[in-house]
Amino acid sequence: MTTTVRDQRPVGELLRGWREHRRLTQLELSNQAEVSTRHLSFVETGRSRPSRDMVLHLAEQLDIPLRERNRLLLSAGYAPVYGQAPLDSPRLGPVRAALRQVLAGHEPYPAVVVDRWWNLVDANAALGVLTAGIADHLLAAPANVLRAGLHPQGMAPHIVNLGEWRAHLLGRLRRQVAATTDPELAALYEELRDYPCDQPEPEVETPGPGDIVVPLRLRHDGGELAFISIVATFGTPLDVTVAELSIESFFPADEHTAEVLRRWRSTPDAAP
Repeated sequence: MTTTVRDQRPVGELLRGWREHRRLTQLELSNQAEVSTRHLSFVETGRSRPSRDMVLHLAEQLDIPLRERNRLLLSAGYAPVYGQAPLDSPRLGPVRAALRQVLAGHEPYPAVVVDRWWNLVDANAALGVLTAGIADHLLAAPANVLRAGLHPQGMAPHIVNLGEWRAHLLGRLRRQVAATTDPELAALYEELRDYPCDQPEPEVETPGPGDIVVPLRLRHDGGELAFISIVATFGTPLDVTVAELSIESFFPADEHTAEVLRRWRSTPDAAP
């Protein structure tokens, strides 16, 4: 089990920071957690040392990520309870097998597995339809899929609706930063936001006539391709690594895109 301590602040101070980040008063959190406001106040000010179960209980009520729950426990003087096994460890063999089954079963459509910081963990062969033309340095491990997608030497020049797609991705990342308070994600957001874009970026995603999702529209040798995506996570993770994995599966948004990818499946040696 590996846990990196970001700082040595008291557990009460950390809990107060999360409560304020979630925009809850002490009264609201105490009612939600079914503890007295007095006890919660004592915990936050350091006048009372919370039990391990109380730390975990408050972390659950505040919807704190598993990685940060371990940090809270360490700050309170307890051992972390959530493992963080490397993905290539024997312990996570069933997880790797499940991921590979999903990726392989999704072909001929692209699918990727990413970690908390959007680094590429795995992908199926059909990902080539999205990565064609991306500069090699953006695909070198650990490749970051958001950087590769929005960088001027990445997918960006090939995305027909770059302003719309960029606003969608930055919105997702901004919400993730707000949920996790992760400084590495915040730095990634600032980096991506500075990339150039010559199209309007909507502040609010509003549907046009007939729109149901934000599509990815991509210039391709076979004509413009259009995709919609579904994001999936493990339903009951108890390991930090597993909790931070997500699968994004791309589906054709029109028959032309589906036909291009079906033709690739029939000639797998050809580029998608």
